[in-house]
Amino acid sequence: MPFDSPLNIERLAGSTPGTVILRLTGALTLAAILQLRSQFRDFESPRLMILDLSGVPYVDSAGMSEIVNHEIYSRGKGVRMIVVGLNRRVFDMLKTTHLDKVLTLKSTVEEAEAGA
Repeated sequence: MPFDSPLNIERLAGSTPGTVILRLTGALTLAAILQLRSQFRDFESPRLMILDLSGVPYVDSAGMSEIVNHEIYSRGKGVRMIVVGLNRRVFDMLKTTHLDKVLTLKSTVEEAEAGA
């Protein structure tokens, strides 16, 4: 998938009540921030939000900032957020910026739901 592919966001119910999965496909860049922010805030606060980035080839600094800002917002509302499905490029970016210590990361949606 090219780095400039438009972002698509699919909202799914998790396997347990109170779990929402946002499955992103496409590049998470400055151009998609308002779309993502709208999806983050456009529903009642779940108990658990899983942000599935398995279809995201690239995240720029604005996209990463939005994820971190939503993590902080979620914590304030008592919502747990888990980020899953990171490719090597995105994972390395998180590690370089030490955001891997701020965000809760899991490999898959199933792993996130099992550990919640």
